[in-house]
Amino acid sequence: MDDTLSITLHFGSWTLPMTIKRDEEYVYRQAEKLIKERFSFYTSSYPGQNTEMYLVMTILDIAVQSKRHETTNDAEPVLQQLRPLLAEVEAALIKK
Repeated sequence: MDDTLSITLHFGSWTLPMTIKRDEEYVYRQAEKLIKERFSFYTSSYPGQNTEMYLVMTILDIAVQSKRHETTNDAEPVLQQLRPLLAEVEAALIKK
């Protein structure tokens, strides 16, 4: 079975045909939904702007959300604390 899928995303009057991995369709559909929601929020909250400005606002909003999510899900600080403990456990197991 082919693991790629052709989909078309719709943004206003624009269409974006894409070939993606079949198992990533849900992610692309959710991204399309998020972009539409944020774009709609900015068009209703800041009337009178041009389309490019709404796109920039949307992109910036999503990028900031992404960076916040990246920061809050960064496991490195936890891993740094666990590494010495893991070393102690391994050392104790080796001694036995």
